[in-house]
Amino acid sequence: MRKFNLKENAAKRMIGMQKAGLSEKDAYADVPAEQAADPGISSGIRIVWRTDIGRIRQNNQDAVIIGSGLAGVADGMGGHNAGEVASCGLRDGLVAETAGCEPNEETLTEAIKTVNHDLYARQENDSTLRGMGTTLTVLWPGKEHMIIAQVGDSRAYLIRGGTMRQITEDHSMVADMVRRGVLTEEQAATHPMRNYITRAVGTDEDVDVDIFREKREAGDRWLVCSDGLYGLMSRTQLEELSSIENPDEAADILMQTALDNGGRDNISMVLLMDDTGAQTPEEKESCDGRSTQEVTDHE
Repeated sequence: MRKFNLKENAAKRMIGMQKAGLSEKDAYADVPAEQAADPGISSGIRIVWRTDIGRIRQNNQDAVIIGSGLAGVADGMGGHNAGEVASCGLRDGLVAETAGCEPNEETLTEAIKTVNHDLYARQENDSTLRGMGTTLTVLWPGKEHMIIAQVGDSRAYLIRGGTMRQITEDHSMVADMVRRGVLTEEQAATHPMRNYITRAVGTDEDVDVDIFREKREAGDRWLVCSDGLYGLMSRTQLEELSSIENPDEAADILMQTALDNGGRDNISMVLLMDDTGAQTPEEKESCDGRSTQEVTDHE
């Protein structure tokens, strides 16, 4: 399998790229308001998201995906602004490809493959984008099941009955070593090659997509996040903070904890609450990388 050290390359070549005409805060909250999630088949869903540049990076190459019923995170990698092009291109393309579709594994897989092909062709035709790629972890709630798609090392966790379970499997060199029993999870967390990923969207003409399916249950809480969040706290801390009853407070404390622990990378997360009893659709956004969205049935 071809291996990529995309994140390390991004760190070496990154320069401070700001979006023209935007303040520093504005540049880091990159989810267009028009990409409000389609509530057509996702009842009782509430979504809270956050994104932040962190303490070290000079631009935010993460993109939060909210649209067409999808909720997820893309962590872009590449020099200059290429990582941002990859993650935002994936976000926009995936929302467009799934618009009006009912959630199912085949549709989601084909949509990701289509966007992957487009991103790969784009970098092949533009030397400034060579080497760009992005992770993808995205949820697509159906009427009875949650569909999860995974490429790279961003993660999806399910908190059910007070216990957190990681649903996705990282596509990374150290994760492969953990699965083979070469490393423990504790060793992997500090391994010097922990940023080497083995799969990404946009780096090859085709991409393998992991698809997971979980039955929805009332009270479920989902956390989707980039490694800029989960890589800066223990599993116990991540579970405790993600389970805070008020999701807005949980997201704020998770973000602040990651920043206090160094904020070495861009930090992005989506918290999705299932069966929250919301009565009317509501979306609130601001330019500081915060959003809360409630979704109810349309009869």
